[in-house]
Amino acid sequence: MRATLLHGPHDIRVESVPDPRVLRSTDAVVRVTAACVCGSDLWPYASHTGAPARMGHEFVGVVEDTGPDVTTVARGDLVVAPWVFSDGTCEFCREGLTTSCPHGGMWGYGDADGAQAEAVRVPFADGTLFRIPGPADSELVPSLLTLSDVYGTGHHAAVRGGVTQGSSVTVIGDGAVGLLGVLAARQLGAGQIILMGRHRARTDLGREFGASEVVAARGEEGVEAVRALTNGQGTSVVIEAVGTRPAYDQAVGAVRSGGTISRVGVPQYEEAPIGTGSLFFRNVRLTGGAAPTRSYMERLLPAVLDGTVEPGRVFDVTTDLDGIADGYRQMADRKSLKVLVRP
Repeated sequence: MRATLLHGPHDIRVESVPDPRVLRSTDAVVRVTAACVCGSDLWPYASHTGAPARMGHEFVGVVEDTGPDVTTVARGDLVVAPWVFSDGTCEFCREGLTTSCPHGGMWGYGDADGAQAEAVRVPFADGTLFRIPGPADSELVPSLLTLSDVYGTGHHAAVRGGVTQGSSVTVIGDGAVGLLGVLAARQLGAGQIILMGRHRARTDLGREFGASEVVAARGEEGVEAVRALTNGQGTSVVIEAVGTRPAYDQAVGAVRSGGTISRVGVPQYEEAPIGTGSLFFRNVRLTGGAAPTRSYMERLLPAVLDGTVEPGRVFDVTTDLDGIADGYRQMADRKSLKVLVRP
């Protein structure tokens, strides 16, 4: 079969690799019908060195084969896979923290297949895959695909941030996670949602998802703009969906005393202020983390199936594997929000 590999900075290639097969009794093999390029893929895309790496961690597909101990999915089922696989039985999985499963892992690392491919071997199929009712060619597939990562991550950010009815929220970042953080905050009842972003097409979508105001300025100017919209106080919740130190500093400046910063952008830095002058004396909580999206799928699926929400609108480019290298370039150059891949 064909799969996407990263050979070095900006060097994406589609190559032939061995077909996946069931290796353990708890495995399944899934034929991928939709995958995508994630904003977090752009970090290794810009800097990868070493052996070629299998790429992609979000996919929807159809089960082609299962091991004898798999009981929750069967051949022909339409399934969505979270961005990490997990056994579904350990104490962390039972608590809903599937990203901490000691037996789990992430697609494309170690001996795990990447999702930007024609098929994937799925370890711990019962604990990982989520069965979706309906045909494999459903027009809902783009929205279903967001359950794998970006919609679940936006929801996780809002939940961890403590968004409730009437909350004031700032969302930093107009990428797919930030926009779906806006959507999730609105679903949870937020009253005021300020989206910090400067790409007009994206922030317009953010307004449709529920943002009440947009702040295009960054840094101190952006923080002052947020405070001007909140009587000088900042918002009770700040979702940081970028992962850079400047974005974190904006979050510290935009959060209200007694509020919460929910950080879900993969941090690209090791140190950040959490001391007396930043969080401590202001009683600001810092939370967030890697989203256990498998645990949110049952909760988020009904609104996708009935059309109440359309998180798949974050996809603005569709390609096949032959066009995936260009898809990476478009996202890296900020010409595309999120690329859908139809293998």
